[in-house]
Amino acid sequence: MRDSPSQENHAKENIKTKENIKMSQTKKYFFYALPLLLVLAFSAFSFWTPVPSVQARSNHADVAVDTASVTLAELPSEARATLQLIKQGGPFPYARDGLVFKNFEKILPKQARGYYREYTVRTPGARNRGARRIVCGMPLECYYSSDHYRTFKRIRE
Repeated sequence: MRDSPSQENHAKENIKTKENIKMSQTKKYFFYALPLLLVLAFSAFSFWTPVPSVQARSNHADVAVDTASVTLAELPSEARATLQLIKQGGPFPYARDGLVFKNFEKILPKQARGYYREYTVRTPGARNRGARRIVCGMPLECYYSSDHYRTFKRIRE
């Protein structure tokens, strides 16, 4: 027995409605899945992309490790005076001298917390502490920074 034309049309409409529902669900899943796929792809790309070692350990794009060292004779006279005070144990002219340097930039070799101490190098003409510092660990391992921790040079004696 054959269905009437109205029943056939009704059946075709039901099929089209089910297909439309299925299509809209597929679009919905695609709409939500696409951003997730893009995030995953970007994460994988950024994870596997090599990063220069200086930048990989630094929070600041403009921080750099200067692997060069500096001799006492090459240091400014104010830095040599600060180094002498460090060896003597003070007294230091600035209240923040001798405080723990936390190495947030991770430029200096990794050490236990509290290993490094920072000291101000007087800057002629500056109304504040200026940008020059000496950071030391014990036994006496000191680094000079002329640009407020952006670069360091190991002090050779």
